[in-house]
Formats: sequence, C-alpha cells, structure tokens
Amino acid sequence: MMNEQAYLDLCQHVLNDGHDRHDRTGVGTRSIFGYQMRFDLQQGFPLLTTKRVPFKLIASELLWFIKGDTNIRYLLQHNNNIWNEWAFKNWVESDEYNGPNMDNFGIRAQQDANFNAVYQEQMALFKQYILEDDTFAEKFGHLGDVYGKQWRHWQSTQGETIDQLKQVIHDIKTNPNSRRLIVSAWNPEDIPTMALPPCHTLFQFYVEDGKLSCQLYQRSGDIFLGIPFNIASYALLTHLIAHECGLDVGEFIHTLGDAHIYHNHFEQVNTQLERHLVDPPKLQLNKDKTSIFDFDIHDLSLTGYDPHPSIKAPVAV
Repeated sequence: MMNEQAYLDLCQHVLNDGHDRHDRTGVGTRSIFGYQMRFDLQQGFPLLTTKRVPFKLIASELLWFIKGDTNIRYLLQHNNNIWNEWAFKNWVESDEYNGPNMDNFGIRAQQDANFNAVYQEQMALFKQYILEDDTFAEKFGHLGDVYGKQWRHWQSTQGETIDQLKQVIHDIKTNPNSRRLIVSAWNPEDIPTMALPPCHTLFQFYVEDGKLSCQLYQRSGDIFLGIPFNIASYALLTHLIAHECGLDVGEFIHTLGDAHIYHNHFEQVNTQLERHLVDPPKLQLNKDKTSIFDFDIHDLSLTGYDPHPSIKAPVAV
C-alpha cells in the first residue's frame, strides 16, 4: 500500500464516522479523537500526490522552526504566507491599527467579496510593513513563544535556556537506544503568549537497524489543509536529523488527538478522494552540509513530483 493511502483512509473515516462539532473558529468541524498513521520513509517522500502540496512552503517553515525563529519576517522573505493571519490579527486588534474594521476577517473574507478586497489591501500593507520596517516587524511580526522558541530556547524555572533540538541530536548520536529522545513544544506556562498553542505538541525518535524513526503526537489537526503539511514537515525533519547522525530513515508515525475536517472543506476532500494515487517523489539533500542548522532552502529539493492539481480551501483562523 502506498503511504498516501493512510492519509486518504483518515479522510474517508472522518467523513463517514466523525462527529459534527462546534469549534473555536465558528466554522464547525467533523471530528474524531485518536488516530494513527504510519509512513515508511524508504518508500519515497510522503508529500501528497492527490493534490499539489507546496514543498518550498513546508521546507521554509521547518527551517524557520529549526532556527528558533518566531517572527514571520523570515517566512515572508521566502514568500511563505502560511502564518500571516495570526500575526495580522495581533495588528488589527492593537491600538496602533486605524484602518477599516477587521473583526472576524477570516470568515467575512470568505462570505463578502467587497470585504475580501479591503482585507487583501490591509494584508498587503501589513506584509509590506513587516518586510520594510524593523520596528513594526519587531512589534507585530512575532507570534509569541511558538514552536521555534520551544525547540531551541525553552526557558527553565532556573532562568536557563534549553536547546531541545540540539540536545536530542546529541543523544541520538551518543545514546541511540534511549527512550528519552523527545522534543516538546507544549509549554503550559507559555501557552497564553502564543498566537496559536502548538498543534504538533511532542515528537520522539527511535533508532533501530541503523534507521531513524519519528513519532509525532498532534493534539489537533486540520485534515485537509494542515495535516499534509505536518506529514511532510516531520518526514523532512527525520531525513535531516538522520543525515546528520549518519542513519537511514525508518518510519514517520503520526498520532492524532482531535483530527477534523472543517465543514467548508467537505467538497474539496471528496474531490481529492476521487483521484488516483501517483508515485511519491524522492527527497534530495545537499550532502555537503553536515549539520541541520546549516541547511537553507536551496539545499532541499524533490525529484519526480508530478501530483494532481492543487485544491483551494479557506483557512479557519
């Protein structure tokens, strides 16, 4: 069975057996609780082929996490807009914003074409300010203590900084049989300061037969838009760390808490389920780089990626 079938099975299961629930965004979801998918990374890179998924966005976001960065300026410099809405929300809710009313902009932009035009103008201004104005970027570009901060700069009660990612790589190299090869993004003390509490909360590595496997626990997953990114992102992270540690890749195991399809994504999911699978791509790493902290976007590429066309869907903020 191709790796991607595990994802399509999840989609069908939630459509058939999920529970319709109200949610934070007001859109509504169909949800299940507790699900696991397994992806054999030896079979190819698990980027979906039943719709085009933008690998460069996944790679630049992961590199942003690895750098310990929490400001969207780096993402915008790489033409990556996937975190914009959360930073934009901070700006339009601040005392410094004096533009048109942007309350509930995510839902209103989907329902009102005139409002969407105004929203797009304000978003374009926001992005320009982030890229060109250092003071503005410092004030409104940060997303709080999200993933990169927790991975690279966890603050202890003793005032020390813990670099979890660097530590886990060291432990994989020196004690590969350890059962403590864990990185956690869920820091209860920092949750109130985060634009979005971590959805992918904890990951653990496992070394066997010269192969590195990774299991992710994800508390909440947007099945249509978010989970395809998460699968590819953690597969890429596993490849990068295996490369640095001199290991082959094993499995990526994706364990989900609340796995949901938004009500306004049903049509898109059904379209995707009607498509046939295509052979997965292969990942190419710049083998001249030996540390994951030295990689940049130009060191990562795919070969043989020939998916079905992309399928657009609105983001719930």
